[in-house]
Amino acid sequence: MPFKALPAHVTLRLRSDTPSLRTTCIVRAIERSFASGCVRPGFRLVQYSLQGSHAHLIVEAQDRDALGRGMKAIGSRIARAVNRIARHTGPVLAERYHMRLLPTPKEVRAALRYVLLSARRHLGQVRAKLGGVRLDPASSARWFDGWKGESLAVIDDGRDWPRGRPPVARARTWLLAVGWRRHGLLDPGEIPGR
Repeated sequence: MPFKALPAHVTLRLRSDTPSLRTTCIVRAIERSFASGCVRPGFRLVQYSLQGSHAHLIVEAQDRDALGRGMKAIGSRIARAVNRIARHTGPVLAERYHMRLLPTPKEVRAALRYVLLSARRHLGQVRAKLGGVRLDPASSARWFDGWKGESLAVIDDGRDWPRGRPPVARARTWLLAVGWRRHGLLDPGEIPGR
């Protein structure tokens, strides 16, 4: 598929000797780093989810060069944050990123669902008895504005959520800003893959 300005789902895998990206202090360090670097010329980080051994990202890039430069910058930010907090040295990423372009509203919605609710699938989280859900604290879920309103009774789990500039940028492509909503808002209680 020829590259054009489309959203993309990108996965970054970590080396096996790297600490978990879900460690709270690493999550916060990555968020601070993303906040200052989520927008670059021709590239925007729009959503993310940090898992133990990998990161899922939804990005926008104007072309392959902008995507490559943007992912190099994101990879460097993750590596510096992990190495600084974990007092780790050396490479953090296992390989080059894996990218899938998202050319239709349905594919964008599926990727958003997969990325933002990925921890529910990996960690087996279920809906709380009181009808609320916990948004993944190692993701951009709390900055996402596409949740079904009646489903979002978020349980305050006592975490001190970061304040200030968000670690993600507003979507600019029609597909990621508007188009995916044609297939319905996301239910934060869903578990992807079920």
